[in-house]
Amino acid sequence: MKKFILAFVLLFSILVNSQDKRIDLSYYLPTDVTYNPNIPTPKSIVGHEVGEWHITHDKLVYYMYALAEASDRITIENRGTTFEGRPILLLTITSPSNHKNIETLKAQHLALTENGSNALAIESMPIVVYQGFSIHGNEPSGSNAALAEAYYLAAAQGPKIEELLKNTIILFDPSFNPDGLQRFSTWANQHKAQNINPDPNDREYSEVWPGGRTNHYWFDLNRDWLPAQLPESRARIKTFHDWYPNILTDHHEMGTNSTFFFQPGIPSRTHPLTPKKNQELTAAIGKFHAKAFNKLGSFYYTEEDYDDFYYGKGSTFPDINGAVGILFEQGSSRGHAQESENGILTFPYTIRNQFTAALSTLEAAVSMRTEMLNYQRDFYANARSEASKDNRVFVFGDEKDAAKTYHLAEILQRHKIKFRELYSDYTSNGKTFKKGYAFAIPKNQKQSRLINAMFEKRTTFQDSLFYDISAWSFPLAFNLDFEESSTVQMGLEVTDLKLPTPTVPNPNAYAYLMEWHEYYAPKALSAILENDIRAKVAMQPFTVEGKKYDYGTILIPVQNQKLNDAELFSFIKKVSGDASISIASVATGLTQGIDLGSGEFRAITPQKVAVLVGDGINPYDAGEIWHLFDTRYQMKITKLEVNDLSRTDLSKYTDIILPATWGSGPDKNTTEKLKDWTKNGGNLIAFRNSGKWLNSNELLKMELKTEKDTAQNISFEQRGDYYGAQVIGGAIFEAELDRSHPIAFGYKNATLPLFRNTTMFVTADKDSYNNPIQYTSNPLLSGYISSKNLSLLKNTVPFKTSRLGKGRVMYFTDNTNFRAFWYGTNKLLMNAIFFGGEM
Repeated sequence: MKKFILAFVLLFSILVNSQDKRIDLSYYLPTDVTYNPNIPTPKSIVGHEVGEWHITHDKLVYYMYALAEASDRITIENRGTTFEGRPILLLTITSPSNHKNIETLKAQHLALTENGSNALAIESMPIVVYQGFSIHGNEPSGSNAALAEAYYLAAAQGPKIEELLKNTIILFDPSFNPDGLQRFSTWANQHKAQNINPDPNDREYSEVWPGGRTNHYWFDLNRDWLPAQLPESRARIKTFHDWYPNILTDHHEMGTNSTFFFQPGIPSRTHPLTPKKNQELTAAIGKFHAKAFNKLGSFYYTEEDYDDFYYGKGSTFPDINGAVGILFEQGSSRGHAQESENGILTFPYTIRNQFTAALSTLEAAVSMRTEMLNYQRDFYANARSEASKDNRVFVFGDEKDAAKTYHLAEILQRHKIKFRELYSDYTSNGKTFKKGYAFAIPKNQKQSRLINAMFEKRTTFQDSLFYDISAWSFPLAFNLDFEESSTVQMGLEVTDLKLPTPTVPNPNAYAYLMEWHEYYAPKALSAILENDIRAKVAMQPFTVEGKKYDYGTILIPVQNQKLNDAELFSFIKKVSGDASISIASVATGLTQGIDLGSGEFRAITPQKVAVLVGDGINPYDAGEIWHLFDTRYQMKITKLEVNDLSRTDLSKYTDIILPATWGSGPDKNTTEKLKDWTKNGGNLIAFRNSGKWLNSNELLKMELKTEKDTAQNISFEQRGDYYGAQVIGGAIFEAELDRSHPIAFGYKNATLPLFRNTTMFVTADKDSYNNPIQYTSNPLLSGYISSKNLSLLKNTVPFKTSRLGKGRVMYFTDNTNFRAFWYGTNKLLMNAIFFGGEM
C-alpha cells in the first residue's frame, strides 16, 4: 500500500509540475479548420503559451494590436483610458467584405431598433455579438481565453469560419477591467513556482487586500452597466448603444470547487420587464453550450445560483435593451493549478472552458441569426406600441440643486434616452420643477422599457432571493423631486447638456454667501478652507436683501482675510466657476433672522480626513469613499492601513472614517488607539456593520433591535432560501429629516430616500432631537424586505451620534455612497465631516 501511495504521489507531482509545459495552442483550438501561418500566435508576441503565465494587460494589448496589423478581419480602436491610464480596447472582427461596408451595416442594424424596421430585409443582415472578458480582474480565465479566441478568429481558414465571419460582426472586448487584470496577473505571476504547487494554502491563491477583482477605486465594474459612473463602463455603454448587439457575453469565474455555469439563471428571479421570449432565446443558446461541453467532457450546470434581475449587470443589462445577455461562470484556479473537489483544476483547463463557451456562442449566433434579429426588431416595435398608449412624461429635478439633476440627465444621454427642457417652471403636489433645474422624459420613445426599468418603484416580487440589489430607482437614488405628469409643458429636446452658468458675485461685497443645497457645495467649501479663507456655517435660516437662506448656508466674511478685497473677489469667482455653484455677494450684515455677525454662525475649520483600509475593511465601501473625495469633491483623503495604525501618528487627522468591515472590526490595540484619538478631539465616522464594533467597545452605545428567529415548518432543503429571504440585499426606504440638525444641512425636503443593505436596526433615542434622521412608520419605497425585517425597521434610526471625551462618534447604519450613483446621500458624509463639531 505504501508503494502505491508513493507511486501515486510521484505521478501526481509529475502531472502538476509539467502541466503548463505540455500545453500549447493546440490544446484550445478546434481541429476542423486550418490556420493561416502568417497570423502571429500569442506566444510569438507575448513570449509564452496561453495559460503558461497569466496574461498581463500590457501584453494583451500588444497582441491585440499585432493581430489587427496582420489580419484584414480585425480593426482595433482605443475607446479611452482607465483611471490608471490603460487603454480600453475594442476589436471589431468580421469578414473583410463586411469591414468595407461596416458603417452601412451599422446603420442597417441600428435601423432595427427604429420606426420602419419592418421594411428591413434581415435575411441578409449579419448578427452582432458583443464578447467581453474578465470584468473582475481576478477572474482571469476570460481575458486569457480572449488570446486564443482572437487568434482563432484571425487565423482559422475554411468554410466554417468564412460563414461565421460573413454572418457575424463580433465586438470583441478582451478586458473589461484593465486595471484589475494587471493587478491580479502581477500577483499570480510573481508567486508562480517552477514546480507548481496546487495546495490551496499556498500564497499564490490568497491575494492581498484589496485583490484584483475591482478597478482602480475598488469598484465592482459588473454593477455599473446601468449607472455608468466609471470610465470603463462609459466606454462599453457607448459601444453598446452605437451598435445594439443581439447577444452579449460576460465571462466570469466562481469558487474553485464549482464547475461551469451558463444561463438561464433561476427562472423566478428574472425581472418582470424582461420579455419571456428573452429567456426562451437564452435557453436555446444554452443548448449550443451544452453540446460543446458534452463533447469536451467538462461538467456544467444551468438555472441555478444566478439571476437576471438587476439591470446593472453585464448579463442582464442587454435584456432590457432588446438583446440577450449571457453569463458564464467558470470554477477558478485562482492561480496556475489548485486542488479542488473535482481534481486538480489547472489554469489552462479554465481557459479552454471559457474559449469553448465563446465559440459555442458564435455558433448559436450564426444558427439563430434571423430569429435573434427578428426578436430585436419586435422588442423595440412592441416597446413603441406600449408607449404610444401613454402620453405622460416623467418630470424630475431639484429647484435648489442643478448638479444632481444634471448628472442624472448625463446617465439618460449615455443610454440614448431622450428628454426635454421644461417650457416654464412647473408646480405640482407641492413640488416646484424649475426650468434649467428639471427635465421631462416623454415615455413615448424607443427606450421606454429602459426608462421604466430606471424609474420604477417596485415592492412586490415573485421571489424573495436576489443575486444583487432589488431596487435602484434613479430619482430616489439622486434624491430628486419626481412625478408622472400629463399636463407639464415641454420645451426643446436637450442635445447639448450643460450645467446652468453660476451667478457671478459682485465685487465690493460686505460678505459672500453660499447655499449648501448644491451637490458641489462641499467642493467649493473645501477649496475655500484649503486656501486659509475663513468661513462660517449658519445654524438657522435668515433672509437678506430679499433672499431666503436655509440652514447650512456658508458665510465668507470679506474683512480680516489673508486676501484683500479684490483678491478675495477673484478667488470666490474662481471657486464659483470651478464648482458650478452660485455664490452671492451681500452689501449688509443686517438680516431678517440671525444677522451675519451672530454667534449662530459657527466657524468651520479645515479638515484633514483619513479612511481606514486594508485587511478586514470592505474594499467596495472604502473605494466609494476614496472616489467621492478624490474625483467629485477634489478633497484629499489619506488611506490609513489598519494593520499599521499602532505605528501611525493620528493627531494630525480631524476625521477618521471606518467603512464597513469584514468580520468583527479592528483589533484591541487599534480600537484603543482610535478611542484615545476620539477622546482627544477627533471625529470618528463609521458605517454599516462597524456599528457592532462601536457598540461592543463602548465608543457609541446603541440599542439594537433584534428578534429571535425560529424557522418553523422549514425543511432541510428549504433552510437556505428561508434565511436568504431575511437578507436585505439592497432596497430603498423613506426617512424623516430634522432639517435643523447639521447632519441634514443642504436637504430641502422633510423626507429622504435611503439605500439600505444591512439588518442593523438602531432604536430611536427617547429624546426626539437626537433622532435627526428616522425611518417612517411605513418606510418601504422600493425593493424587497421580509415582513419581519420591515416591522423591525419601522421608526428606527439610520444615524446615531454622541460625544466621546472631546471628540465625537458618528454612525450610519448604511452606505451613503453606494456604487457612486447614490448622489442623494453623499452630502450626509460631507455634513459629518464639516459640521460634526456642531452636532
